[in-house]
Amino acid sequence: MLSVLRIVAAVLFMEHGTQKLFNFPPNPTAQTPFVLVSLIGLAGVLELFGGTALLLGLLTRPIAFLLAGQMAVAYFTVHAPQGLYPIGNRGELAALYCFLFLYFSFAGAGAWSLDALFARPFQRGPIALPTSERRSHRRRREDQQRVA
Repeated sequence: MLSVLRIVAAVLFMEHGTQKLFNFPPNPTAQTPFVLVSLIGLAGVLELFGGTALLLGLLTRPIAFLLAGQMAVAYFTVHAPQGLYPIGNRGELAALYCFLFLYFSFAGAGAWSLDALFARPFQRGPIALPTSERRSHRRRREDQQRVA
C-alpha cells in the first residue's frame, strides 16, 4: 500500500506542476503568465519533475524531503499569512503534502519502485544451503539432540 499511496500522491502532485507550467488542466481562476525564473515557475518545475521521480520511485527519500520543504515554504509564505487555520487559509493541501512527503522521506518508496529494483542486487538474504548439505546439517542436529 505504500507504493500505491506514493503513486497516487505523485500523480496528483504532478497535476499542480502541469497546471502551473502548461495551464493544464485549465485553472478556473485567472492564470498569470508563466515565468520560469519566479517562485511559481520554480514550484511548477519541482512539482512536475519531483512528482515524476516520486511516481517512478526514483531517489524517493531525498526528493520527498525536498518536496516536503517546498510545501512547508508554500504553506508559510502563501497560506499562513491569510489566517491561522489551514482550512480557512486554503493551505490544507500544502500541509498534507508536506507531511505526506516527510513520511515518504523516512519510509522510502515501497516495493513497486525503481529504488527497490536497483537495490535488489545489493540485498542479502539468508544463504540457502544445497539440499545435500541441509540433510547432513539436519542429521547432525538430530544426533546432538539424541545425545543430550
